[in-house]
Amino acid sequence: MDNIFAYLRSRWQLLLFYGIVLAILLLTAFLGNQDMGLALYAAAMLTFMLVLLLLAEGSRFCGRLRLLQRLLQRLGALPSGLPRPDGAMEAAYGSLIEELAQEAAALRRALEKNQADSLAYYTLWVHQIKTPIAAMELVLRQDTSTQAEVLRQELFKIQRYVELALQYNKLQDLASDLVITPCDLAAILRECVKKYALLFIHQGLSVEIGPLAETVVSDKKWLSFLLEQIISNGAKYTHTGGMRIYMEGERLVLEDTGIGIRPEDLPRIFERGYTGYNGRLDSRASGIGLYMAKRVADALGIALAVESQLDQGTRVFLRFPDRDAFRFM
Repeated sequence: MDNIFAYLRSRWQLLLFYGIVLAILLLTAFLGNQDMGLALYAAAMLTFMLVLLLLAEGSRFCGRLRLLQRLLQRLGALPSGLPRPDGAMEAAYGSLIEELAQEAAALRRALEKNQADSLAYYTLWVHQIKTPIAAMELVLRQDTSTQAEVLRQELFKIQRYVELALQYNKLQDLASDLVITPCDLAAILRECVKKYALLFIHQGLSVEIGPLAETVVSDKKWLSFLLEQIISNGAKYTHTGGMRIYMEGERLVLEDTGIGIRPEDLPRIFERGYTGYNGRLDSRASGIGLYMAKRVADALGIALAVESQLDQGTRVFLRFPDRDAFRFM
């Protein structure tokens, strides 16, 4: 019905002209004392021809409109999927759409090439930078001084930022990098905590891991990345106490006793580049970590939520998808 009304609105000028002609015909017959039966017959014939015209043209209009509506769902079919032009005006519009489609395709190819080149560069850079990092680790391993301990922590942060740069570029095509399998949640969490053990030990923080779900359906590499971002934030903004990791019903909870998050900042913590009040306390905050964590969680079908109270700590909740959620992927 919407398409029919759309057609009638597009032919309002014809309908208005028909109404005016019909009114003139009947008014002329009435004022001229003509046979009204003949006038009504002429009006009926005129109406009949108009209905035939509207049915024929309306059917064609609705068919073309349905085709265009389907094309909107798959713009990649442009311009070959467009209906054949009806007149010079439609032909001009068709040519314009074809030019725009070709230009858009060229821009898309250039963007994909730039993204591929950028990813290749960052991948190469990450692998090359690992060599001097490994050399520095070997040197620092032989030094047990306090200064060496501080340098080991800073070197660990450099490694993390290097990995973050590579993963950030991979976010552009995250879906193609996912390998969904049953994952041992406890084992993945232990690896993540072990990776950040140096920071926890240096800051005198405790880590408690309670009973966890045996397996979850996810991508091991990206799930580890997601958990590392949360653990890293917990260690960064916790000065006393520590972190607890446990199950609350069907949700995984990562709880810290850190400085917390202001209520006005909570709705925006997953926005790219947003650092909030805590970011002003630490000028090194980039606002990228939680943004990436949310992107990864969405790709993995994990519901991510945060509760926090200022000066009391933060709780991060992860609800994993059902086992059959990826059945048709």
